[in-house]
Amino acid sequence: MRKTKILVVDDEHLIRWSLEQNLKKQGYEVVTAGNGEDALRIAREEQPDLVLLDIQLPGISGLEVLEKLKETDEEIIVIMVTAHGALETAVHAMRLGAYDYINKPFNLDEMAIVIRKALETSDLRREVQRLRGEQAKKFGPPDIIGSSRHMKNVLDMMEKVARSDASTVLVQGESGTGKELVAKWIHYKSSRAERPFVAINCAAVPATLLESELFGHEKGAFTDAKAMKKGLFELADGGTVFLDEIGDMELGMQAKLLRFLEERTFRRIGGTKSFSVDVRIISATNRDLLKSIEEKTFRNDLYYRLQVIPIFLPPLRERREDILTLTNYFIEQFNAEFNKHVTGISKMAEKLLLDYSWPGNIRELKNVIERAIILGNDETLLLEHLPLEIVAKASNQGAGLSAFKLPPEGIDIEEVEKELIRQALEISDWNQSKAARKLNLGIDAFRYRMKKFGYLK
Repeated sequence: MRKTKILVVDDEHLIRWSLEQNLKKQGYEVVTAGNGEDALRIAREEQPDLVLLDIQLPGISGLEVLEKLKETDEEIIVIMVTAHGALETAVHAMRLGAYDYINKPFNLDEMAIVIRKALETSDLRREVQRLRGEQAKKFGPPDIIGSSRHMKNVLDMMEKVARSDASTVLVQGESGTGKELVAKWIHYKSSRAERPFVAINCAAVPATLLESELFGHEKGAFTDAKAMKKGLFELADGGTVFLDEIGDMELGMQAKLLRFLEERTFRRIGGTKSFSVDVRIISATNRDLLKSIEEKTFRNDLYYRLQVIPIFLPPLRERREDILTLTNYFIEQFNAEFNKHVTGISKMAEKLLLDYSWPGNIRELKNVIERAIILGNDETLLLEHLPLEIVAKASNQGAGLSAFKLPPEGIDIEEVEKELIRQALEISDWNQSKAARKLNLGIDAFRYRMKKFGYLK
């Protein structure tokens, strides 16, 4: 393990020697310099962890050396050694970035404590930086996949929002289009990234509890309030609150949310103290809010307060050029998760994915690829690895049998037949009569094929 290296800078030889001997006994590696010029050169060459720097030096002063050291390495720890009573100079050194200062004549035990605390602070800072790096990888901006014209427009808007101070954003799109991913991306690309990102599904929380979840409550505010609880707005101060399914929020709660958005203050339930917080609100819905306004289920004033910056996520069927890009992305993801080695997808399976309408959008595509990776044992995802509903619907949407084009490499017709028999049985709960009707076969012909392919003993 590398020893901690300390650079001692003092123009008095006896002091340099005394500190060097004492620090070496404590287990440190020590280098010394008698003036500012040598100190800067040695610092560049030796890369010390800590510098003990006398303020009164011949030539370049200690303060000038401190400034230059900090310009080269902002994280370097510098402890200033000052003449007794030079408090003003010491304070100036602290403003320039010195960690601490010690007065001459110094006590070696006292100096050892200051050095140890300084190094512990440095270690702690490095550990925080390491953890932040890990957190950034784990909770940083999620991948937003897509090169279609629609997604390029969305990504451009997201970039602008992340850089802005916009306090409210409304993300609209069908279920499964990735609205929460967009919210997280905006948060982790913004200046709020180191503050909390909290999410709540407004449709999943009963209306009676939603107010408490958002604003918190005081002890005794209601029967089950046995302790004070902070709400999400308070917990996320400085960060982002994601309100998913905002279109399902009941009208009374909408009014309270509107008041908060306008005043940026709130009271916990049962409390009298007002709290002021700085949070960005990103709301999302798959509902047509303008239609909800007409139906009197959503407040007109809240809608216009939320959609200061609107982002609309297109459904997957309107960005078909992204389907195969997303497919390959999910293959890589699930290869790593399940220790598989799938390298691609067959031409026939590829065509079916492109012809399918994807009512469940990206979420559905992800689930389909996950299933295919788990069930498949080949390096290529095949037609047989896809759910029958995708095969059937894509076939109907893709102008019937024209969806099943023979790939250039050819295909084993018996394997196709076997797979169709299996899938027919699967979606018919293994009822042979129902499965036979799915394939327009008589029961005897169907049973013959079941036996032929080993589905019937």
